[in-house]
This record gives sequence, C-alpha cells and structure tokens, in this order.
Amino acid sequence: MGRKTIKQVFEKIEVIDAGAKGKTIAKAPDGRVIFLSNAVPGDIVDVQTLKKRKAYFEGKAIAFHKYSEKRTEPKCQHFGTCGGCKWQDMDYKYQLEYKQNEVVNNLKRIGHLELPAIAPIMGSAEQYFYRNKMEFSFSDSRWLTLEEIQSDRDLGDKNALGFHIPGMWDKILDVKKCWLQEDPSNDIRNAVKKFAIDKNLEFFNTRNQTGFLRTMMIRTSSTGDIMVMIQFFKEDKANRESLLDFLAESFPQITSLQYVINGKANDTIYDQDVICYKGQDHIFEDMEGLKFKINAKSFYQTNSQQAYELYKVTRDFADLKGDELVYDLYTGTGTIAQFVAKQAKRVVGVEAVPDAIIAAKENAQLNGITNVEFYVGDMKNIFNDQFIKQHGHPDVIITDPPRDGMHKDVVQQILNIAPNKVVYVSCNSATQARDLQLMDAMYKVTKVQPVDMFPQTHHVENVVLLERR
Repeated sequence: MGRKTIKQVFEKIEVIDAGAKGKTIAKAPDGRVIFLSNAVPGDIVDVQTLKKRKAYFEGKAIAFHKYSEKRTEPKCQHFGTCGGCKWQDMDYKYQLEYKQNEVVNNLKRIGHLELPAIAPIMGSAEQYFYRNKMEFSFSDSRWLTLEEIQSDRDLGDKNALGFHIPGMWDKILDVKKCWLQEDPSNDIRNAVKKFAIDKNLEFFNTRNQTGFLRTMMIRTSSTGDIMVMIQFFKEDKANRESLLDFLAESFPQITSLQYVINGKANDTIYDQDVICYKGQDHIFEDMEGLKFKINAKSFYQTNSQQAYELYKVTRDFADLKGDELVYDLYTGTGTIAQFVAKQAKRVVGVEAVPDAIIAAKENAQLNGITNVEFYVGDMKNIFNDQFIKQHGHPDVIITDPPRDGMHKDVVQQILNIAPNKVVYVSCNSATQARDLQLMDAMYKVTKVQPVDMFPQTHHVENVVLLERR
C-alpha cells in the first residue's frame, strides 16, 4: 500500500512570495515552506496541506482572512479550473515584479554570477488576447464540476471543445470564452461546437479511442491572416466536408483552412499529412518588413508583438557593426538569424528539426536575404571543430535553446571557440543560470534584460550578453 498523506490545516498563514511554476509561497509554523496554487502574496489564509515532503508541503487555501492588495479580479470565467493563466488574480505590475525577482534570484543563486545592474523587465503592451496560436481538444465526456456531479439535474450535453484539465489527460474543460487569442477565435470555436452538436458529429473519446472530431488549431497573424486546422480521428467525407464548408462560409476571413486525418494513439501532427481544403496552406507573419511563412507545423513565437521586442533586445545586445560572422544556435525557422542579418556580414543558423530548416531557407529566399545559411543537426554533434573549420570562426554567437538549456557539450564547444560575445536568449532562467555558471571563468555577464512574453502566467524570457573577460 502507498504511503497515506495526513492532511493538516494551518490557520492564519501569510502568503509571502511567488515561486516556481506559478505557485505561491507561505511558511508553516515549523518553518517549512508551503507551496500554494490558489493564493496571492499578501493574502492571509487557512491552508489545508495536500502533500507532505521532508522540506516542504503542498497545499491550498481553504479560507481567506485577508485579501492581498496585489489581487485583481480574474477576467476569465474558467479561472481556477483551466490550467492556463494561473496569475490572472494578481495585478499585472506585481506579476512583472515577481518575474523580475525570479530571473535575478536564479542568476544569483544557481549561477553565483557577478551581475551588472539588471534592466527592468519589459512588460507586454497587450495583457490579454496576445497569443497567435491556440489548440483546442474535442471530448464526448467533458469535465464536470463537483456541483454538477452532486446535483440530481440532467446535465444534458456532455460534449466539450476546450483545454485539458491539468493532470487529467482524458478530461477536457468546455471553454465558453478564452481571453488569450483575439476574435474571431472564440466565435470560430463556439460555432464549430454548435454545428457539430446540431449535426450529431461524434466528439472524440480519448480513453476508448473513438469518435470523429479530435482537435482544432487556430492561428492568427499580425498581417490579418487566419489559419484553422481540424484534426479528424477517421475519414468521413460527407461529414468532414459539411463541417469545413460551414467554416469557410461562416468565416470568409479564414485564409487557410486545413485538415488532418489522424487515427494513431496520440494527436501530434508532425508525422501526419496536413491537407489544404481552402485558401493557402500557410499564413504570413510580418516583422519589420520581413515576411515569415508559417504552415500548420511551423514553430513561431506565440506572442508576435513581444517576439519583436525580444528580437530587438537580442539585436541590440549583439551590437553588430556589419563585418561579423554570427552563429545562431537553435535557430528554429531562422527568425532571429534573418532579423540580425542586415547588420552582419554573414549568419549561420543551426537547428535539429529538418522541417524548421526547410522553412528557414524558404523564408530567407522570400525575404531576399542572401547572407544567411542554415544547417540541420543535433547541436552537440554538428557544432564541432569540423563545422567551424568549414563555416568560419564566429565573432558572435546567439543561442536560444529550449527550456532544458544547452547540452554541456555545446557549452564546452562555445568555450573552445571563444567568440568575443555570446547573446543567450532563454525561456527558463534556471537552466540559463546553470549554463552561464559553466561559462563564468571565460565570460562576464555585462547586460541582462528580462522580457514578459506571457502575461497572466509565471513564464518569463531573459536575454543575457556575455563578453570575453
């Protein structure tokens, strides 16, 4: 038998800080940390513990004696049930303050780095409706609230089109209005759900792997393009066409209408054929006159407006004079590489995903940029002495790795190459701090700029400039 967790209640505990992964922090009477998921720093609460560990508790606030002045009323009716936007009950200026603190603490505590004055975090002009991509799941057995489960009334329609409940792979919250993507996103989602119910189209059942409608992705762009992609579990030509025709007629502003028929166990589309039903098989994003062609499988920063701010910081930190060779590691679809290209002599982008490199080359051609080159390979393998010999010794390296940071072999190779400057863009300042610590003997951190890409969440990007000591 598993160990039983004994639940305790601590009364009148002050919530003192915000921590990792969107949790807030309080202290138990014995001095142990309590991680809370439903309180704001400054609240005074009664806490019920849910899990007890050697050094900390996990718990939730079950009564509020005093509400923090840092609170604000959440806009979304799904707040607290939906897994997104966990900080929506905290005023935006305090969200920024805690994000800034997290970056500084990670660089100091994990990196043990000597730091310059850290620039104030760049907040997002848009705090809602800032995402350009949303993915919704269909389910024939929507998430029910405790109140619904305990009630005797007929709950009627059990279909849902929305988001996975955190930690529940087979439960979908039916979303009425999401505050993350601008219209017509909500209108499209609600219209599709209504049409599917009216026409008796089967919603997917994850456990049984049955049904017809599986997922829907909506992408919008700063150029006004809209992409909608429906994923079906099986082919049913008549019903598929009736839904897609309905979408095309009801929302003529959709510029790319696509679908996938995916009968495998998971709903990832990277190994699937995406079929264009109407319009183009892509949309365009625009940044400072550069056009980026985005298809259903493309990666592009999900906050277009803040991506522009992030890339401007990256370019400013690189401070290119026009005669430099720049390496852009983890280049993705080559957005940063192309963004800095007109200030550089030559840019070499490296990325592990072949489709991303095909898109990067296509976009460079589209933009008439001739001084960039893109190569596919696992960074720790391709980024070696032979590669440097073939492509030249970089003056500046820009690196924008995934959340796990850089592989230690990549860090070592940067130290072997020893460029004058490294600009490190990160979506996880903890792994960034770990990597910077490994480079500390050779490089000094001379600039730090946190950037908020995801308001209402705990996520924060950070850009660091490293210069040779």
